[in-house]
Amino acid sequence: MVKIKLPTEELAEKLSMAGFEVESLVDLSLNAAGVVVGFVETTSPHPNANKLTVCSVNIGLSEPVQIVCGASNVRHGIHVPVATIGAYLPAKRLTIKETNLRGIQSKGMICSK
Repeated sequence: MVKIKLPTEELAEKLSMAGFEVESLVDLSLNAAGVVVGFVETTSPHPNANKLTVCSVNIGLSEPVQIVCGASNVRHGIHVPVATIGAYLPAKRLTIKETNLRGIQSKGMICSK
């Protein structure tokens, strides 16, 4: 890893002047706006769905949030990317909102690649 302390635009200009043409700059952080790292504190089977898990996830708020997850590998004690309420995921064209999944409230989405 190389730590660069220049602003992105200035680095692009210096690279171009050195013969390494920079055609465009793409801010990939927009793909993760509203996504935070969460810690799965507890999990339990969803009472009304065999393939869903109810998770209590610490995302740095005063209380953990409840998220219903369909991933078979979710378990307590792991860190996960969490799309918070209002986050927009451009790859899926999806805005995250609080929802009810088979009778259980879900306040976010545990993400995968």
